[in-house]
Amino acid sequence: MARTLLDEVLGIRPDVIEQQLAHAVRDPNGRAYNRTRHLDERKRMMQAWADYLDRLRAGADVVPLHRAG
Repeated sequence: MARTLLDEVLGIRPDVIEQQLAHAVRDPNGRAYNRTRHLDERKRMMQAWADYLDRLRAGADVVPLHRAG
């Protein structure tokens, strides 16, 4: 869910999101995971995510769900 919201709601570039979420090296040579790639953008993304969650907690952008019936 976070991946989708970061992309579609907050407009974060998918490559930055994937770099932040990556936990495994995907290349056959097993090179070390580059923890500093997109670091400044990832910091901004995480702050945007925290701000988004704070707005939700404060009641903004919350759509009440009601059972039809």
